[in-house]
Amino acid sequence: MLPLQFIDGILLEFTLGEVLLITFVLSVLATLPLKSQKIVGLVVTTFGAIFLLSPEMSATMLLLGVALAIAGPIVFATARS
Repeated sequence: MLPLQFIDGILLEFTLGEVLLITFVLSVLATLPLKSQKIVGLVVTTFGAIFLLSPEMSATMLLLGVALAIAGPIVFATARS
């Protein structure tokens, strides 16, 4: 287990958008072994909403949120059962 001071020291170097982007990439990579396109679509949609609703986001991260909020439901809808 890592001490909280170590984690805090790492996170202070990054903005909220960068931390959410890293979390998004890691969560998509974590869902790939499940081979479920529906779960990937749900993760993409969820992070699109998080990027849109988070305060103090840069314009780039807001546009990423819009793109993810549009692409996520498309991925979910085109998934095979």
